[in-house]
Amino acid sequence: QGQLVESGGGLVQPGGSLKLSCEASGSISSMDFMAWSRQSPGKQRELVASLTSSGTTYYADFVRGRFTIFRDNDKNTVYLQMNRLTPEDTAVYYCYVDGRATGNGRFKEWGPGTQVTVSS
Repeated sequence: QGQLVESGGGLVQPGGSLKLSCEASGSISSMDFMAWSRQSPGKQRELVASLTSSGTTYYADFVRGRFTIFRDNDKNTVYLQMNRLTPEDTAVYYCYVDGRATGNGRFKEWGPGTQVTVSS
Protein backbone atom coordinates (compact mmCIF):
# COMPACT_ATOMS: atom_id res chain seq x y z
CA GLN A 1 0.00 0.00 0.00
CA GLY A 2 1.20 3.45 -0.80
CA GLN A 3 1.36 6.14 -3.37
CA LEU A 4 3.33 9.18 -4.42
CA VAL A 5 1.65 12.49 -5.08
CA GLU A 6 3.61 14.91 -7.22
CA SER A 7 3.09 18.61 -7.63
CA GLY A 8 4.88 21.69 -8.88
CA GLY A 9 5.12 20.99 -12.57
CA GLY A 10 3.96 23.42 -15.19
CA LEU A 11 5.05 25.91 -17.79
CA VAL A 12 8.08 28.08 -17.20
CA GLN A 13 10.18 30.36 -19.37
CA PRO A 14 13.81 29.56 -20.16
CA GLY A 15 16.01 30.63 -17.29
CA GLY A 16 13.19 30.23 -14.82
CA SER A 17 12.77 27.93 -11.86
CA LEU A 18 10.37 25.30 -10.60
CA LYS A 19 10.23 23.23 -7.44
CA LEU A 20 8.75 19.77 -7.74
CA SER A 21 7.33 18.02 -4.70
CA CYS A 22 6.69 14.34 -4.16
CA GLU A 23 4.83 13.24 -1.06
CA ALA A 24 4.84 9.59 -0.08
CA SER A 25 1.76 8.41 1.75
CA GLY A 26 0.09 5.21 2.81
CA SER A 27 2.08 2.62 4.77
CA ILE A 28 5.32 4.57 4.49
CA SER A 29 7.61 4.40 7.49
CA SER A 30 10.82 5.89 6.15
CA MET A 31 12.40 6.89 2.87
CA ASP A 32 15.71 5.17 2.14
CA PHE A 33 16.26 6.00 -1.51
CA MET A 34 14.65 8.82 -3.44
CA ALA A 35 15.04 9.74 -7.05
CA TRP A 36 13.74 11.94 -9.81
CA SER A 37 13.83 10.81 -13.42
CA ARG A 38 12.46 12.31 -16.59
CA GLN A 39 11.33 11.21 -20.02
CA SER A 40 10.79 13.16 -23.20
CA PRO A 41 8.83 11.84 -26.19
CA GLY A 42 10.98 9.49 -28.22
CA LYS A 43 13.62 9.23 -25.53
CA GLN A 44 14.28 6.70 -22.81
CA ARG A 45 13.75 7.61 -19.21
CA GLU A 46 16.85 9.07 -17.62
CA LEU A 47 17.86 9.54 -14.03
CA VAL A 48 18.04 13.18 -13.01
CA ALA A 49 18.97 13.06 -9.35
CA SER A 50 18.88 10.72 -6.39
CA LEU A 51 19.24 10.92 -2.65
CA THR A 52 19.77 8.34 0.07
CA SER A 53 18.65 8.57 3.66
CA SER A 54 22.28 9.01 4.67
CA GLY A 55 22.51 12.14 2.56
CA THR A 56 24.40 10.85 -0.47
CA THR A 57 23.34 12.63 -3.64
CA TYR A 58 23.76 11.96 -7.31
CA TYR A 59 23.16 14.35 -10.18
CA ALA A 60 23.22 13.71 -13.87
CA ASP A 61 25.79 15.79 -15.69
CA PHE A 62 23.14 17.76 -17.53
CA VAL A 63 21.56 19.07 -14.31
CA ARG A 64 24.51 19.31 -11.93
CA GLY A 65 24.82 22.84 -10.63
CA ARG A 66 21.26 23.71 -11.61
CA PHE A 67 19.08 21.17 -9.79
CA THR A 68 19.00 20.22 -6.13
CA ILE A 69 17.31 17.20 -4.57
CA PHE A 70 16.36 17.33 -0.91
CA ARG A 71 13.81 15.89 1.47
CA ASP A 72 11.64 16.60 4.47
CA ASN A 73 11.47 13.43 6.52
CA ASP A 74 8.67 14.68 8.74
CA LYS A 75 6.50 15.23 5.68
CA ASN A 76 7.73 12.14 3.80
CA THR A 77 8.34 14.47 0.90
CA VAL A 78 11.18 14.72 -1.57
CA TYR A 79 11.77 17.84 -3.62
CA LEU A 80 13.56 18.78 -6.79
CA GLN A 81 14.53 22.43 -7.06
CA MET A 82 15.17 23.24 -10.70
CA ASN A 83 16.94 26.47 -11.63
CA ARG A 84 18.11 27.98 -14.89
CA LEU A 85 15.77 25.77 -16.85
CA THR A 86 16.25 25.29 -20.57
CA PRO A 87 13.95 23.92 -23.27
CA GLU A 88 15.98 20.70 -23.13
CA ASP A 89 14.63 20.17 -19.62
CA THR A 90 11.12 19.78 -21.01
CA ALA A 91 9.92 16.32 -20.02
CA VAL A 92 7.62 14.37 -17.79
CA TYR A 93 9.31 14.15 -14.41
CA TYR A 94 8.78 11.08 -12.25
CA CYS A 95 9.41 10.58 -8.57
CA TYR A 96 10.54 7.27 -7.10
CA VAL A 97 10.77 6.29 -3.45
CA ASP A 98 12.15 3.09 -1.97
CA GLY A 99 11.76 2.85 1.76
CA ARG A 100 10.41 0.98 4.71
CA ALA A 101 6.72 0.24 4.87
CA THR A 102 4.80 0.10 8.09
CA GLY A 103 5.09 -3.43 9.38
CA ASN A 104 7.10 -5.80 7.23
CA GLY A 105 8.16 -5.17 3.70
CA ARG A 106 9.34 -2.35 1.51
CA PHE A 107 7.68 0.70 0.10
CA LYS A 108 8.53 0.99 -3.59
CA GLU A 109 6.50 3.37 -5.68
CA TRP A 110 6.73 5.50 -8.79
CA GLY A 111 4.77 8.68 -9.07
CA PRO A 112 2.41 9.24 -12.00
CA GLY A 113 4.67 11.91 -13.43
CA THR A 114 4.29 15.64 -13.78
CA GLN A 115 4.82 17.65 -16.94
CA VAL A 116 7.51 20.31 -17.02
CA THR A 117 7.52 22.52 -20.08
CA VAL A 118 10.22 25.12 -20.62
CA SER A 119 9.24 27.46 -23.40
CA SER A 120 9.01 31.14 -24.19
